[in-house]
Amino acid sequence: MNSASHQTNRITEGVIWKQMLLYFFPLLLGSFFQQLYNTVDAVIVGRFVGKVALAAVGGSSAMIVSLFVGFFIGLSSGATVTVAHLSGARDEARLQKAVHTGMALAIAGGALIMVLGFPTARPALLLLDTPEDTMADSLLYLRIFYCGMIPNMIYNMGSGILRAAGDSKKPLYVLIAGCICNIVLDILLVTIVHLGVAGVALATIISQTLSALLILYILTHTEEDYRISLRKIRFYGDSLKRMLKLGLPTGVESVMYTISNLMIQTAINGFDTDAVSAWAAYGKLDGIFWMVLQALGITVTTFVGQNYGAGKQKRMSRSIRTGLLTAILFSAGLSAFFYTFCGQLYYLFTTDTNVVEIGVQMVRFLCPFYVVFVFVEIFAGSLRGMGETLYPMIITFSGTCLLRIIWLLTVVPRWHSIETVEASYPITWVITAIMLTAFYLWFTRSKTAKL
Repeated sequence: MNSASHQTNRITEGVIWKQMLLYFFPLLLGSFFQQLYNTVDAVIVGRFVGKVALAAVGGSSAMIVSLFVGFFIGLSSGATVTVAHLSGARDEARLQKAVHTGMALAIAGGALIMVLGFPTARPALLLLDTPEDTMADSLLYLRIFYCGMIPNMIYNMGSGILRAAGDSKKPLYVLIAGCICNIVLDILLVTIVHLGVAGVALATIISQTLSALLILYILTHTEEDYRISLRKIRFYGDSLKRMLKLGLPTGVESVMYTISNLMIQTAINGFDTDAVSAWAAYGKLDGIFWMVLQALGITVTTFVGQNYGAGKQKRMSRSIRTGLLTAILFSAGLSAFFYTFCGQLYYLFTTDTNVVEIGVQMVRFLCPFYVVFVFVEIFAGSLRGMGETLYPMIITFSGTCLLRIIWLLTVVPRWHSIETVEASYPITWVITAIMLTAFYLWFTRSKTAKL
């Protein structure tokens, strides 16, 4: 048995909860470092530059970055699901075409985002009603950030390939190296060289470049079946077609999420800089929950994908149930932690008491509803692992994005308050969870699910 088979057997054999936790915890730790990566930027500019800079880094510019990057990461999920299926089936020839097509997609996607990003940066910020006092810094941050899009995409695709093949540890090591680099450069460029927002952006793209180089080194020097040869990186027709079929709905789903969040950001921008700063800091705290939930979602997608490819249907179903229970326990614990300690956490970002007061209200309003979204993330991840991406996208669009936009356009103008804006999240989470759970139950019980 070769090492590649051993990698696969970690997913398709053994005690499920043990194998799942062995895969999940490196992924969770990696997500923690990813969040730390992003949060350090906000902490340093908030404490050493000011709340205007905090709003610039964590406000509209962060939403615009999420729009582009989120679409590509969603699109690349088609590559990771393909790799998971082929790893489970142990189809080396098609796996080789898949990983090289995926890397070509990363390079092309990064270049496209960079080219589109520069001319659209200012119009996008204006469209979001970005406060005038944060406009210059937001524009500067965005344009520097776009320069690092190719290494950003290479890292995300390479990490996705490794995780889909069953290796969640090496992406963790690379992310830790990138995070340490980012923290050191943030401190150097912001507190010593005094480059402000530009320093944060430069630290980010230098760290992303390091991560991309490390992930490429791992993929080109491994002995596994997913080894990459730089000269073979190109689009292979069948692989590209399959990736786009699986990934485009997820990419569109990510864009729809981001568009609705952009509208939320626009609504928040309609208050004042204190509200924008509080929302920016809340986004970093909120990201801790999402990093845990998304790590579990990736875990479930990988386990479902490999066992689906291997034809192990009962093991696939047990993996979904184990992932759902784990996600519920984690979300309940994090909600209680945030509700209790949100005041102390906010002082990491700012000493402005008004910003902290607004932020505490935001956290305590929203975090009790986190557990609802567990059902969306786990069931959507399970369906993606089985190759079903279209209907989860339609349900997400209807339940989360469309209803949220309707709320923002009709209810918020009539009852104009931060609380009314915030209410758009739990209301749409509940509706989406109900619809997606119903579809999942129907899908897995139908003959077409092949269970």
